[in-house]
Amino acid sequence: MTADFYEDEKITHEEKQIGTRKAFAKLLPLLGLHKRGLFVCLMLLVGATGLSLTWPLLLRHAIDVDIAAGDLKGLLWTVAGIALIQVITIVFQYIMRVRLEIIGQDIMLELKRRLFNHILSLDISFFDKHPVGRLMARVESDTEALRLLFTNTVVLVIGDVLLISGIYSILFYTHWKLALALLVNIPIIALMVWEFNKETTPRFLEVRKKMAEVTATVTEFLHGMSIIQIFHRGAYARKRVFEANRLKFKDDVYVNIGVILFFNSVFFFEYVKIATVLVLGPIWGVSFGTIMMFIMYIWRSFEPIWRTSEQLSNFQKAVAGSKRIFALLSTRSRLVEAAKPVSWTRLERGIRFEDVSFSYTDDGNYALKDASFEIPVGKRVALVGVTGGGKTTIISLLLRFYDPQKGRIFVDGHDVRDISTADLRSRFALVLQDIHLFPGDVRSNISLESEAITEDRIIDAARTVEAERFINRLPDGYDTKVSEKGSNFSRGERQLMSFARALAIDPDLLILDEATSSVDPETERTIQASLKKLMKGRTSLIIAHRLSTILDVDEILVIRRGEIIERGNHTDLILQDGYYSKLFHLQFKNTNGVTANVR
Repeated sequence: MTADFYEDEKITHEEKQIGTRKAFAKLLPLLGLHKRGLFVCLMLLVGATGLSLTWPLLLRHAIDVDIAAGDLKGLLWTVAGIALIQVITIVFQYIMRVRLEIIGQDIMLELKRRLFNHILSLDISFFDKHPVGRLMARVESDTEALRLLFTNTVVLVIGDVLLISGIYSILFYTHWKLALALLVNIPIIALMVWEFNKETTPRFLEVRKKMAEVTATVTEFLHGMSIIQIFHRGAYARKRVFEANRLKFKDDVYVNIGVILFFNSVFFFEYVKIATVLVLGPIWGVSFGTIMMFIMYIWRSFEPIWRTSEQLSNFQKAVAGSKRIFALLSTRSRLVEAAKPVSWTRLERGIRFEDVSFSYTDDGNYALKDASFEIPVGKRVALVGVTGGGKTTIISLLLRFYDPQKGRIFVDGHDVRDISTADLRSRFALVLQDIHLFPGDVRSNISLESEAITEDRIIDAARTVEAERFINRLPDGYDTKVSEKGSNFSRGERQLMSFARALAIDPDLLILDEATSSVDPETERTIQASLKKLMKGRTSLIIAHRLSTILDVDEILVIRRGEIIERGNHTDLILQDGYYSKLFHLQFKNTNGVTANVR
């Protein structure tokens, strides 16, 4: 996680295409679903603001009429009226806030639902270029900025406009000369507010960026605490965290000094206005009650100024957030689904790669070049080669995480692009070297909560891969909760659970991507027998660095720098005395402690 995912994030081409007006225009349909509730909130806001403007009038009446005439009963009624107005105002504001919060949460829930559904529809290449932190900011931070806009900023801005309009309407109606005198310094205050926001908003953004950097630095070191302690890097970690905090402190101090200077200056003009009323009021024959009313309205008129900076910042974040949200929603997957996908339910004949070439980038650096091979039904095919040779790329293309730039991939004679990705992937099971367990229990991690997978299938799958042995030893068996990242299970246990997960769907094609590399030798020997039973009669594609696990497969494809350079079974390849033979002897033969370098 870095700050670049948040405040310092670069504006993408898609975001530049969405202007502020267009972004908010896209929000109107969501607001339209709640137009009745928003209208009620607007009426409550008008009522609350209007009532809040009446009690200074009652204060003037209490001073000029009740107190001046010595009418205690009248004074009590006036005070009771002020109290009643305050209670009703609070009730109106409470109802409005609750309804707005419900509307805002409902809109954000709908936006998050659309965002997450859309993210699920995007191809893997999108996630190669968009880190998790940035997507988290889309789903959480940006939608939260919009929620604050709906439930707070818009309400306060409308309320402040009504408040200022109402205050000066009453002041001009009461004594237009005194009200006009108060307007003299309005342009100066407005200019101060404008300059303050122009100077401090970038600094506020910089402070938030520095805060993100502090959080990211601390988080990274906390996640890697064991490494820090093992390698005695505590001093280094302290220095990094201190430096991040020091940089944040510098910007924070600058901003806070600016805030103090600004608000002290505004306070000065507030007292200038009060002094104006106290001097000119008696000269123009204004009553004491009216003077007090003017002073109360002056205090009220400065409330919007206190909120201006925060609300402008919230508005800017909401604008940026809405642009990012709708830029993401307008992003389309590079994998185009067939308009009329062919009907395909299970693997019956086999898989064929035909002159397939693929590059992850646009620079012509191919990860796979002119690959052609077949995987007949019921056969076991292994992919062998050094890291980065193109083995995992073949699997990614077969599962249609990407589309090749050249060549075609066929499943039972159908181009994979003519089969819906849901149908294609539903008949394949992938077991990866890196195991990911989800929040929940053991049962849900095997079934992935698929309604098609019964309890019996879960148990049979676990028993087949010998996972049931350790599951039965757990306190709650299959109901045992899985901690974050499956930390309450050993790596070998997590691997066995991933095997059970793959078997539970009864796949036509079993894909093992270095699936036993994380299992200790004893556990590996235990599951090898189960895997042989599993793969018997089942089409299997295996990526292996441990060549001992593929000695009896039907065909081995040796891949080097994206090209298939050798093919055949283990015996044939050993007799060829080529690249595979060198890899095999490199693993099982060590001459005088010297290991050859195979490239």
